[in-house]
Amino acid sequence: MGLKQKSLEILEYDKVISMLSAIAFTEGARELARRLLPSADYDTVVSRQKKTADARRLLSHKGVPPFGKAVNVCEAVERAEKGGTLTMHELLDVADIFTAARALWDYVDGNRLFPTVLDTTFSRLIVNRPLEERIRRTVLSDELISDEASPLLSDIRRKMRAANNRIKETLQQFVSGQRSKYLQENIVTLRDGRYVIPVRAEYKNEIKGLLHDTSASGATLFIEPMGVVEANNELRELAAKEAREIDRILLELSGLCAESSGSLIQNYRVITELAFCFSCAALAEKMKAVSPILVKEPMVSLKGARHPLLDPATVVPIDVSLGDGFDTLVITGPNTGGKTVTLKTLGLFALMTQAGLQIPAREESQMGVFSEVLADIGDEQSIEQSLSTFSAHMMSIVEILSAAGEGTLALFDELGAGTDPVEGAALAIAILEAVRATGALAASTTHYAELKAYALDTEGVQNASCEFDVESLRPTYRLVIGAPGRSNAFAISERLGMPEHVVSRAKGLVSEDDKRFENVLARLEADRIAMERAKAEAERLRAEYEAYKKKAEEELRARTADAEKEIQKSLEKARQLLSSARATGDFVLKQLDEVRKKQESDRFAASLAEARREIRSRIGKEDDAQAAFEYSEVNLEEDYVLPRPLAVGDHVYLVSFGQEGEVVSLPDKDGNIQVKAGILRAKTHVSKVRLLGKTKPKVKQAQKTRAVSGIKSAIADGFKPEIDVRGMTGDEAWWRVDKYIDDAYLAGVNSVRIIHGKGTGALRAALWGFFRADKRIASFRAGVYGEGDAGVTVLELK
Repeated sequence: MGLKQKSLEILEYDKVISMLSAIAFTEGARELARRLLPSADYDTVVSRQKKTADARRLLSHKGVPPFGKAVNVCEAVERAEKGGTLTMHELLDVADIFTAARALWDYVDGNRLFPTVLDTTFSRLIVNRPLEERIRRTVLSDELISDEASPLLSDIRRKMRAANNRIKETLQQFVSGQRSKYLQENIVTLRDGRYVIPVRAEYKNEIKGLLHDTSASGATLFIEPMGVVEANNELRELAAKEAREIDRILLELSGLCAESSGSLIQNYRVITELAFCFSCAALAEKMKAVSPILVKEPMVSLKGARHPLLDPATVVPIDVSLGDGFDTLVITGPNTGGKTVTLKTLGLFALMTQAGLQIPAREESQMGVFSEVLADIGDEQSIEQSLSTFSAHMMSIVEILSAAGEGTLALFDELGAGTDPVEGAALAIAILEAVRATGALAASTTHYAELKAYALDTEGVQNASCEFDVESLRPTYRLVIGAPGRSNAFAISERLGMPEHVVSRAKGLVSEDDKRFENVLARLEADRIAMERAKAEAERLRAEYEAYKKKAEEELRARTADAEKEIQKSLEKARQLLSSARATGDFVLKQLDEVRKKQESDRFAASLAEARREIRSRIGKEDDAQAAFEYSEVNLEEDYVLPRPLAVGDHVYLVSFGQEGEVVSLPDKDGNIQVKAGILRAKTHVSKVRLLGKTKPKVKQAQKTRAVSGIKSAIADGFKPEIDVRGMTGDEAWWRVDKYIDDAYLAGVNSVRIIHGKGTGALRAALWGFFRADKRIASFRAGVYGEGDAGVTVLELK
């Protein structure tokens, strides 16, 4: 195994690829995932990351694209180009490719929200609806060609049915007539494609015909009566003609596929590429990952990095950097404290980024592009090659030193371990110096105090430690850059039950210099922890202050805006009242003038009564106009809260329909009420109505139009042309479907699919009963092959 491949396995890149393969949307995408390798080209990495990011945006806004059953048809199409005949299964695969291409084109073309780098890939899809529909009409399943595939096939099958009927009628005379006593059983069966009857051996001379088979016991003879021989012969001839016609039809369809071979192969490759990109996006969604900020220089700056193979519920995020101010990182700390996980996170995130996969970290994380990522991690002991752990590590390190160079990331676990500590520490320092001399970036874990001192004294080399809680004697798995860590061997041993006198003796054997060094480290660690706690508390208080300030400013703005609205409303109401009073007064004066003119006339009394009626009518109109003004503003905001519980008889405004209605039932346990709007009754949720009071106020038509338009637009954006009600009872399913049909009307969709499954057929029967009585439905039918068969019902709405 080569060094590169071994590094991929050591860093567990193959396990991430297995996760990607498991989540892939098509078999072709799964194969691409298995072959995915990191790229060392910066532009390629940028392109891969953009594709994954845009696929994830589409995934979150539009859901999973309809990839369908896109399988590899390249070999079948190439065979068709050479004059070969495709099987029915292969032809259905071809139709699936065109169906998927058309569905994907509709997916990206409908309701375009934003441009993406995948638009160019989507645009390469080629739709061929005539060939797709021709195959669907002709090939009904893997083993069945439609009667309507050709006039000749239809005629042949009609004659075959007639011949079959004649044969069965003749044989029925044997089964149900007087000669049935000669039969072993009263049935008609087939032998070698010919209809026969089972005759008892002792009566073989009673029925004239051709013997085709004998039972194992010899007690039953399968005889073809002479009366059906000619019909059976005709049936065999027709079957041969049917087979030839089917071969001709398949060959013709294969020729059409050969003519479209270029578009078929291109469609398959485009669908596979898109499925792969969306699979990468789905993995990123699952890991809650992000695209890091890419830089051309080799460097790593991870914020809140979480190793993707650790339990998300327990993994501790770490901050780690390398290449920005220092090129070598020496990581120290206790065993099981997270040193090796930090190394693997560094290397694995570099590989994932360069493969186009997003990484589980915060968005401000930065990643460079490395020419090589080389690692020596874990126990490399080999009994077969007679290698000790130290020797095996040295062999790997020799390979790394020979391959390291500018742009390389080299990772070492427990560098120099497995031999004499003095020699091991000296060798570890020399190896790090050799790696630095090549221009590579390096990170190493160690327990050697000499390496800690080397990092403190050497420019470009930085210490890092895995934090250890001395109070609980447990590692916190947090990485601290800039401070060397302690191994805490004495504390851990004591916690695990080591006798106190043994630990005390061990402490006494430590040299004074080492004691002083460890004590300095302990004080530094304590000071750092205290400073971090103080910093965390200050940040918490600052965050609370910012949140309080933001909330107060928002409340102030909201109250100011509400006050301004009330002032404007009051001013408008006053203007309306003044205008109404002025208009009414002018009208009354005018009527009085006319009455005075007619006072001497014979029709004075009638004129006076008419004037009174006109005045009352005018005042009534002004009152209506004022009432309409007062109630014209209906609150359509989403955060609307009912001022009181609804009661039967309340007048409400139905937001979903843009109409007014009257409450006829109290809310049920789910918050649903029945509302009467004209001659119609509708069931809706209390959140979808606005209380207007006990009188029926008027709502501005423009406001209604805006509300209904907004609701329709919102429903259309998120509407899907199918609903899945499998596993529900008939009433539960109809409740869902009834509301779904309303949404379909609002979204302007005329054809929808109801997925109810096959099962016993009880759910489909219950739904069909509702469909027949629903006046909104123009027609309905069971799904055909490719739509879900009997497990789906297709509705056509009026």
